Amino acid sequence: MLHGYGASLLEGSLLTLAVAFSSLAIALVLGLFGAIAKLSRVRPLRWLATAYTTLIRGVPDLVMMLLIFYGGQVLINKLGDRFGWDYLDIDPFVAGTLTIGFIFGAYITEVLRGAILAVPAGQKEAALAFGMTPRQVLVRIVGPQMLRHALPGLSNNWLVMVKSTAIVSVIGLSDLMNRAGQAAGATHEPFMFYLAAAGMYLLFTSVSEWAFAALQRRLAMGVRHVAV
Repeated sequence: MLHGYGASLLEGSLLTLAVAFSSLAIALVLGLFGAIAKLSRVRPLRWLATAYTTLIRGVPDLVMMLLIFYGGQVLINKLGDRFGWDYLDIDPFVAGTLTIGFIFGAYITEVLRGAILAVPAGQKEAALAFGMTPRQVLVRIVGPQMLRHALPGLSNNWLVMVKSTAIVSVIGLSDLMNRAGQAAGATHEPFMFYLAAAGMYLLFTSVSEWAFAALQRRLAMGVRHVAV
């Protein structure tokens, strides 16, 4: 049915997932630091975090990808010429994951900031009054509740991130979209292969939605819901 390109599409799908999970790890780290910076009493940290989120939300993902891949490579090699280094060729996987992680770190910053603010301050104060250390308060009080509040936003960002991995194909990474494009060009049947790629993305997002729903139910155990 796929003219022998099924294995190629599967390999591209695995690479797409690798990009997505690697980018998620980067985005979560940046998002956590960004949220802490935005809530910090240190004004320069707040300014820096605000500039970061404003920049990302104002520049298209594709433009950011090209700027980091091509612009970053030019910048690194100019520095290399100055210090006598050999020519460095940026790996597309590294560039792709760093870019997507950098982009979605800005959105996750806002998700985590809102989730931290959703935890009642009185609970943190009471825990400190009972003798808990700030680390214990974070792990036992703030962390679990923050995750529960953040999960819907994290779920939405993950679903968008999975689809956004398609932009790594423009820098030569052999992901699902790249493999589908190669197969479509070789067979002159673009509808078949792009439809297959769409089906794979739909599968990824459907499984992700199921997993997040299960995790949401798990985190909601013992939480009383008040009917409005």
